[in-house]
Amino acid sequence: MSKRYPCGGAGRRDFLAAMGMAAAPAALGALAATHASAQEPKAAASAGTPAHVPVLGDGSLGIPGPYPGRVVEVRNPRMIRAGVKDREAIKRSVARGMKELAGADDAASAWRRFFEPGDVVGIKMNPVGNPLANTSSELMLEVVDGLKSAGVKARDIVVFERYQEDFLAAKMDRAVPDGIEWLTLGVGYNAHQIDIRGKDDRPLDDLGRVTGYDPDEFVHLEAVGNGEDPKDDRTRRSHLGLLVTRRVNKIVCLPVLKDHGSAGITGALKNMSHGLVNNVCRSHSTPDSNICNIFIPQVVSHPIIRRKCVLHIMDGIVGVYQGGPGAGKVDWTWENNALLFATDPVAMDRILWDRIDAKRKEKGLPPVAASGRAAADPLGTEGFDARQPQHVRLAGFLGLGLFELDSPRGRRFSIQHTAIDVS
Repeated sequence: MSKRYPCGGAGRRDFLAAMGMAAAPAALGALAATHASAQEPKAAASAGTPAHVPVLGDGSLGIPGPYPGRVVEVRNPRMIRAGVKDREAIKRSVARGMKELAGADDAASAWRRFFEPGDVVGIKMNPVGNPLANTSSELMLEVVDGLKSAGVKARDIVVFERYQEDFLAAKMDRAVPDGIEWLTLGVGYNAHQIDIRGKDDRPLDDLGRVTGYDPDEFVHLEAVGNGEDPKDDRTRRSHLGLLVTRRVNKIVCLPVLKDHGSAGITGALKNMSHGLVNNVCRSHSTPDSNICNIFIPQVVSHPIIRRKCVLHIMDGIVGVYQGGPGAGKVDWTWENNALLFATDPVAMDRILWDRIDAKRKEKGLPPVAASGRAAADPLGTEGFDARQPQHVRLAGFLGLGLFELDSPRGRRFSIQHTAIDVS
């Protein structure tokens, strides 16, 4: 288990059997969250579905978006071969995925479904799996071009990540085109995560690219990290980044297809819950105090995150089935050659969950929901008593998207997964 990212039970089948729809609000309410937001006066405790939640299928861009349950997977064996990525193949795959997601005649029309002139758009990267499995620079460049095709000006596009140290280590700054700004929320990872401005609450960094966190926008959750002072109210809060709350009005999220030692998987949902706020270590500060299943849905339910994260494109060009999120071993990655497109992060992560479990079965490993120090640990690498991919289903209970592949309530409540082969 990585000391820097301290992330690694009850099996998935046992959990789902024990937890019906009626039990979900009680489970989520065990650690009630309050969304404090100066911009959203109706924000309130989210043990049930808040008043600001978009109705499924109402066409709103807010999560779960205009296409609840729709996941488009584009598979193209040319995107990476023997570790070398092909920009043209990724370009064709992005264009096809956007067309299919939006039901548009061409890619530019699809991008215009989500973005328009005057928008200020953030592109959320994920560098944690560097160098083996992080958001591809080639994918980021295609998103930039797509935004421009929708009329978004270069000066209104910001490429960003939470930690500047990770962003620079992955050399993501070098790939950002001229005229496009890149920023980060904090300076770098640290175990004491209640700072607002940067590492250890220091001022902006020397580069002037750290934005810090918003004192008025946060998720209050009665969970305090190991070793933190419970008398300090900041220990119970996760503040949203100022870039998220005050700079951009829309965000394109680019998660990576990976497993995760504590959350089970890390996809669209965790890319937001742990990438847009501070004080996240409290969700898994010790091996036996893992609460990712509750923390992730509650943070993503914050009204600003729901409203602004309008599109998710998962980089599944390289996948990680064990050892995530750091992707420390080549043996635990594979060239998956796929991109996933969705406005619904729950549906996207359900497909991710199945992909990871299928690869783990192929490699002779237990499902992520049956893995942990107190469950199955055949490699002796698990860092937490039990992994918690159930956060995906619980996010569905909060109205963040659809979870069922075949819902008894009918097609409108089922995931519609379309796989397309492009070469």
